[in-house]
Amino acid sequence: MSRILITGGNTGLGFEAAKRLLAIGHTLYITSRDPERGRLAAAELGCDFLVMDVTNDASVRQALTHYRSLADSLDVLINNAGIPGDRRPIETVDAALLETVFATNVFGAVRVTQAFLPLLQRSDNPVIVNVSSGVGSFTKQTDQETLESKVISPAYASSKAALSMLTLQYAKALPNMRINAADPGPTNTGGNFNRGAQSVTEGTEAVVRLATLDQNGPTGTFQDKNGLLGW
Repeated sequence: MSRILITGGNTGLGFEAAKRLLAIGHTLYITSRDPERGRLAAAELGCDFLVMDVTNDASVRQALTHYRSLADSLDVLINNAGIPGDRRPIETVDAALLETVFATNVFGAVRVTQAFLPLLQRSDNPVIVNVSSGVGSFTKQTDQETLESKVISPAYASSKAALSMLTLQYAKALPNMRINAADPGPTNTGGNFNRGAQSVTEGTEAVVRLATLDQNGPTGTFQDKNGLLGW
């Protein structure tokens, strides 16, 4: 079975994905910015946790050091940590809002991926899952029949589009790995992500499927619970 690290695993989709992956026998490590919330979530799940703020280089380095004290390789990295950013009228959107959202959703994923890449390269079957969104899909945003096409959220949508492109770039550069993007779909996970009708179990279908790919699985794809999506 695999060693799996999930960023932002103390709540929402990350917590549910950890629970499901633990149930089928994998070894899980979750991260949380808040040490107490991370400790409580890990105790409930029955797994290890790392204190990590994905927006902070020193915090990611410290988490890596902690992880190295627990294991000498990593099989699966799930870049799940993400924020929606403030919902504002387009007239009030500014660069500072995009900087805040990109700091977690894009730069955070890159920071964690780069830090843990040497450990992933020690795995016989290295996998990366980037939790993106259909809101960042050009295909869905331009199809008037989709729910995503009704969403106007420049910071969040553009950050997830960027994360999806990064998924493709990493997949092409690292063909020995399975690197894919997952769209959870409109899921109500509480907090600022509260507009979806799906359960968290439904929202983790693609994440769990992509996290458990074998060496013959696809790479450089964008998938939801039903299968392949258009970028």
